[in-house]
Amino acid sequence: ALKEQGNEAFRAGRFALAVQRYSEGLLQLRDKQELYTNRAQAYLKLHEYEKAISDCEWALKCNKNCLKAYFLLGRAHLALQHFPEARQCYEKMLQIDPQKENLVKECVSQARLEEKRVRDEERAERELQAGNVTALSIQELLQRVSSPGQDILYYTGAIRLLAELLNDCTGQTFFRTNNGFSILRNEAVRGAFCAGSKSPAEVELCVSLLLLWRAACAGNEENQRLLLAQPEVGAQLAELLSSGSPQIQRDTLALISLCSENQSGRRLLLRQDLSRWLQLLLAFVKSTDARADAAMNILSDLAGEERFQAQCRALLSTEVLPLFTQLLECARQVNQAALARGVAVLGSLCADVVLRAQLAQSRACWQACLQLLVREAFGQENGLFLQGFCVFAVLGLMMNMLLESNSTIQDFAVPISGRCLALLNHQDGKIVTRATGVLSRALPASPSAVEEVVQAGVVKKMLKFLKAGGHLTSSYAIKTLSICTKSSRRAQEELLRWDKRFQVLLKLLEAEDELTVGNAAFCLSQCLQLPGAASSLLGSSVVLLLLRRAAGDSPRASVQHNSAIALGRLCLAEPRY
Repeated sequence: ALKEQGNEAFRAGRFALAVQRYSEGLLQLRDKQELYTNRAQAYLKLHEYEKAISDCEWALKCNKNCLKAYFLLGRAHLALQHFPEARQCYEKMLQIDPQKENLVKECVSQARLEEKRVRDEERAERELQAGNVTALSIQELLQRVSSPGQDILYYTGAIRLLAELLNDCTGQTFFRTNNGFSILRNEAVRGAFCAGSKSPAEVELCVSLLLLWRAACAGNEENQRLLLAQPEVGAQLAELLSSGSPQIQRDTLALISLCSENQSGRRLLLRQDLSRWLQLLLAFVKSTDARADAAMNILSDLAGEERFQAQCRALLSTEVLPLFTQLLECARQVNQAALARGVAVLGSLCADVVLRAQLAQSRACWQACLQLLVREAFGQENGLFLQGFCVFAVLGLMMNMLLESNSTIQDFAVPISGRCLALLNHQDGKIVTRATGVLSRALPASPSAVEEVVQAGVVKKMLKFLKAGGHLTSSYAIKTLSICTKSSRRAQEELLRWDKRFQVLLKLLEAEDELTVGNAAFCLSQCLQLPGAASSLLGSSVVLLLLRRAAGDSPRASVQHNSAIALGRLCLAEPRY
């Protein structure tokens, strides 16, 4: 009961009362581990770190593998700037439970940043005491910027001079310790920074301020944290991206990009509304200059964060997909390199199984992808190619979505296969390879798609790729043939006709890649049902190859199974074996 009373007081923010209740509980149960760790947590809130350490040590006497005790002990040592001891606590957590790796990494990173902050500030203080000229200049310029009643140009000049001084870690530390990030308290500076429609002088001040923050935050995570923690800055960055000034947009993107390069910066950025960020960043796909590249760099950085993915799950159908599909529909009118990177970001989200399932169910997404491939096919006929990396990215997205199996994919399997078949004559070999990969994943969803591609000559095309010998293309090509020969007698007949004495399949049976061998054995087993197929193999090494694979040379059971079936059919069809 006392423990629950302490918990209630803690949740209510009454930490002293929580300590009192946990202490009363410990008078009754001296070896109750939970009471020690709970009281330690309350002591941390009261900044009584030595007492928190003592309670954690008592909890560990009760249970030497108590994770919560090591976690709180690490936090208490960190607060007291006992950095080696804090790291030891986090390392012990990882030894006890390796599944806490992400939490431990975050704790160790926090300890590293705090230790760096302390060391940097100690060094800066020594420099100041020694009469460092840069430190004195930074202090003087910050005083100028904070003085009220001056002209905008006066502040702009002082900010520019400040930015030039912040060319190393010591200068950045002087800026931070002298309240440099409170610069927006000056009403004139804040007014120019937050103004909706800016005058030329306000634009110049805003650009200067962005340059100053870039100088202060370059390679300095503590400064980035302080900057992005300011509500006015976080909210205004989005507004600056939508401003009418290309220079402001460029410098804002540069500042955001600098912060998105590390995890702490990304997490602070993602406190903002995701749909707004996506809208603003994807809008730069229409830019023909470096803004498009910078925006896609930021988007790529953010996409790896769990918070980004979680928000995407909630907003995929209403916000995320409509933005991407609109861009795909006007692919020829945008910066295609940037669009390709944006599509690649969408493809990377498929690593999340929930997002992949949502994407694969989206008819709008499939339609947009197919429309782009239709325009590419039209361009090939008329000499108006889209830039290859855009088509390549869309095919990659389609391959990822085809890891799913659903009714939407079944509905689109025929047009998907048709578009990919048209791309097999593309001038870019990478696009040919990826189109073959999409084909190999789309065909299992629809017998009608198989019949259409077989009639269009896919067997001869796949054999051509197999003879060329590219590893990845070959793996997709033999997979495609295995699907076609499974359900299409015409595919079996064409394979027998175009692969004389099954020379291509026999060569594949000797491959090192198990999947390739398994698919080759499967194709052969299907074709051996045709009259005369087994006889065409007389005098070859087929029996030895299949025996070796079926008898266990291959670790995959499927390879052994397919090889055994092919061997059985061979002997059944041709008694001389």
